[in-house]
Amino acid sequence: MTGLKVLISREQIAERVAAMGSEITRDFAGQAVIFVGVLKGAAIFLSDLARQVQLDATFDFIGVSSYGNRPSPAQELKSGWDSTGEVRLTKDMDQSMQGRNVILVEDILDTGLTLTYLKKIVQAHQPKSLRIAALLDKPSRRKQPIEADYLGFSIPDEFVVGYGLDYAEKYRNLPDICIVPREG
Repeated sequence: MTGLKVLISREQIAERVAAMGSEITRDFAGQAVIFVGVLKGAAIFLSDLARQVQLDATFDFIGVSSYGNRPSPAQELKSGWDSTGEVRLTKDMDQSMQGRNVILVEDILDTGLTLTYLKKIVQAHQPKSLRIAALLDKPSRRKQPIEADYLGFSIPDEFVVGYGLDYAEKYRNLPDICIVPREG
């Protein structure tokens, strides 16, 4: 795929992730936190964010899948894709969240359907507190009223890859967040 355009540079990402880490360190001063990363897209963001937090911190992962007939990658780029809104758990957390300060880490807050579902799952584990850290937010696509407590960047409704985000499982390893050009 050619024509990727950098939307957010690696330097901008590093600066904002460091600031988010400082916010979390301030908000949970003297307390331990557990980061719960949403697989697979949030893995890179989680690892960078965790290293910026000056607290006793550990992490775990949770996996989800959205139902719906996903179009081919070319069709998805041309006209986008909306899941049916049905989300299912593919991997639960390995550790107990009861009585812990949980920070749910997501790569992108889009429709809000997935994060609303995940928030209910995590709350059922009775954490002491639950906050959301999202690297990217596409507020124009929101279907559920949910916001991140810690937000990296608000972006337009573009198909983006890099820094953990993929296009047909490719481009996750790009250091910048790039826009994939829409075809047609």
